[in-house]
Amino acid sequence: MKVQANGPKSREILVAHTSDVHVDHDYTARLFDGDGAGGLRAVLLAATQARADVVLLAGDTFDCHRLPESLLVHTASVIRSFDIPVVILPGNHDPAIDEAVFHHPAFGKADNLHILGVTHEEAVYFPHLDLEVWGRAHRDYSDMDPLAVARERTTPWQIAMAHGHYMPAPDRSTKLRPSWLIGDDEIDATGADYIALGHWNRHVRVGNGNINAWYSGSPDYARSINLVKLSGNGTVDVERRALELPEGFGDGIY
Repeated sequence: MKVQANGPKSREILVAHTSDVHVDHDYTARLFDGDGAGGLRAVLLAATQARADVVLLAGDTFDCHRLPESLLVHTASVIRSFDIPVVILPGNHDPAIDEAVFHHPAFGKADNLHILGVTHEEAVYFPHLDLEVWGRAHRDYSDMDPLAVARERTTPWQIAMAHGHYMPAPDRSTKLRPSWLIGDDEIDATGADYIALGHWNRHVRVGNGNINAWYSGSPDYARSINLVKLSGNGTVDVERRALELPEGFGDGIY
């Protein structure tokens, strides 16, 4: 599916997008033969095999902030072992609070890791790609508006990241529970070449068609990642790439 992007571009870029990886020592660990970072490893492997330039993790990379230190060290090692830039947007499960797992020293040793709201306030710039990736991290467990204010474009390529629940026309007057709503008007206002969304487990495009806004789905449910090709002629092409998963994946759990 192709949509004309804004203005001339310099070169082709390939971006891998996923979300809701939920690194943990319980559910995800059982799915991946005891490896709580198994879903993340599968994502990074698929991205590397596809020769992606950067990987986007659009929220809930970690299931929570109460995880064993050994798992955090292991996860950081998994990220470092793949020679590819990784951008994490903290979500509602792993907001950028003072006690966040992102502050563990092991992640500071991962030179290829960029965390919005932690290592970078709101945006990461990749000059060799003419690409800016921006997004507003969840900073607590309260309600928030992921795309409340669009960021001005300063680079030929721009990707937005957001973690929340899509509704074409959200009713923001109802505050019964945190919902992190994302509407068509906010999607259009970004003017981004692609919006990497998280919070939904299924793979689906949303919006009114003016912007390439996609949920990748989670590795355990969608069993795939989005590969986003940003071409030199200004087009954006999104395809689905299956993950390599353990034999009998999910047996006895689903």
